[in-house]
Amino acid sequence: MKKVLLTLFVALVAVSAGAVDLPHQGLGIQIGWAQPILRLNDPSTSFPKDSMVNVTKLNGVKIGLTYDASYIAGFGSSMGINYTMAGGHTAWKRKGLIGDYPREQTHTMYYEFEVFVDWQYKFELARETYIILYTGPTLQCGVAYNSRLEVQETDIYGDIHTTTTKTNRYDVHSELSPEYNEDLRRLNVTWGVGAGFQYKRYFVRGGYDFGLINPHAHQKFVNALGQTYDRYTRGRLDQWSIKIGMYFWYEE
Repeated sequence: MKKVLLTLFVALVAVSAGAVDLPHQGLGIQIGWAQPILRLNDPSTSFPKDSMVNVTKLNGVKIGLTYDASYIAGFGSSMGINYTMAGGHTAWKRKGLIGDYPREQTHTMYYEFEVFVDWQYKFELARETYIILYTGPTLQCGVAYNSRLEVQETDIYGDIHTTTTKTNRYDVHSELSPEYNEDLRRLNVTWGVGAGFQYKRYFVRGGYDFGLINPHAHQKFVNALGQTYDRYTRGRLDQWSIKIGMYFWYEE
């Protein structure tokens, strides 16, 4: 499945790149808001599934370059490269049944590069003014998914002590505690849908990208009795985004 998706992506890039001689084209920059969403849909372990299903939402910025070309009667494509940086943290969670301590909180930072190809149609409202509908694939490559777990405890004098554990979730390949899912794949393919508006050299676009590849890698972990379990988790890495931009080179 992944080979088919990657082959399709390369073919779309090649077709779009062939539009360099068309009269309606532009090269520009874009920047905006992004919300990566890591979904853990259905872990397969010996533990209750409901205790592990979760969604991690991060918020950040996206910046990149985009090339836009029209082929015929408003139909064309937009392609380019983006860099996304997003972060977030959970609320403090008590680890015991009585009292506020010990408690824990997780901070997350996510960094990735992506190459996108969007097939689009521009509806001309007036001269140099368009409504845009688009859809297409994106190939994402994760740079880092840093997770920092903070645990606060109190001693017999009531003083608070904090213990911090840092992890890059792309680099963990060891035996893990069953309550964590710390091993992710760097490559992801998404398919996005969205809409936009363009006036002369300026544009705004917003849409949602659906993850097509399971981002969770195969894991093994050992319980307190020394028994080894396989973990095959299933999920998606989706993303919301809204970008504004301008073409510094544009031919109408």
